[in-house]
Amino acid sequence: MADHCTRLAARIERWPVAGAFVIARGAKTEVDVVVATLAEGEWRGRGEATAIYYHGESAESVRDQILSVVDPICQGATRADLLSLLPRGAARNAVDAALWDLDSRRCGLPVWRLAGLEEPRPVTTAFTISLGEPEKMEADARAAAGRYPLLKLKLAGEGDIERVAAVRRGAPSARLVVDANEAWTGRDVAAEAAALVPFGVELIEQPVKAGEDHLLDNVLSPIPLCADESCQDRSDLARCVGRYQAVNIKLDKAGGLTEALLLSREARAAGLKLMVGCMLSTSLGVAPAFLAAQGAEWVDLDGPLLLARDRPDGFTFDKGKMLNAGAGLWG
Repeated sequence: MADHCTRLAARIERWPVAGAFVIARGAKTEVDVVVATLAEGEWRGRGEATAIYYHGESAESVRDQILSVVDPICQGATRADLLSLLPRGAARNAVDAALWDLDSRRCGLPVWRLAGLEEPRPVTTAFTISLGEPEKMEADARAAAGRYPLLKLKLAGEGDIERVAAVRRGAPSARLVVDANEAWTGRDVAAEAAALVPFGVELIEQPVKAGEDHLLDNVLSPIPLCADESCQDRSDLARCVGRYQAVNIKLDKAGGLTEALLLSREARAAGLKLMVGCMLSTSLGVAPAFLAAQGAEWVDLDGPLLLARDRPDGFTFDKGKMLNAGAGLWG
């Protein structure tokens, strides 16, 4: 940054979830997001992040991490500097996004142009079907089927085949991906995957616990496997290659759009396909991910759809298609 910013601030906001968001690790009825704001003269830049709970982050710890870099950021630290100032995670994502936003507004250019990307186009996002009894998941799938052509199912291990079969009954024409959330550790992954083939499942996320990826050595799955918790940033790619066929890039894990774009390029070079996902978040949180999602095989940016309400002027979703009007919130 050519000029020094005058202030870096961070605040915690609580947003209610529409109903409850249920995965193998538990349920959430609200989400706390952290918003970083940079002020430089007349310009303001914002970034939103959600704590990675399975890394032990909390909204409070993310806020405190952001505030720990007030001095270097306000002395002119850049996005490249940020990669060493903060570790990967939600705090770095919020500050990175605020820096992109601030630079965009100061230069009068959209972020995609600053990043050397093509102008973004609408993408089709998955809609998440929370973990539950098969009857409940079938009803949820039937309610979503007419509005969302791609559904993502949360699974838990025992009873998963019945859950997927129920969702397929509820949404006979939808594309399906499933997220095991590490719950298949100790199970025969190849056999579990083979049982899902008749239901048209096209991707399986994180079947085993992160750090136990060696359990996938020599596993011949008929459905591509996607690393989520096992792939945070570029440093994790080496142990994913050969075990997974895709990686799920989330900006809160990677630590921002800057790292996500680098991870995307290196993953492609390694022959991996891409999913771009998100945590529970508002449209402000998914705006940078919308840019990272351009060209990805699977997009899972339904964070705002899972909330009871979104920010004003957020993204518009039309039959699962994510229109870029919401990017006006950011850059």
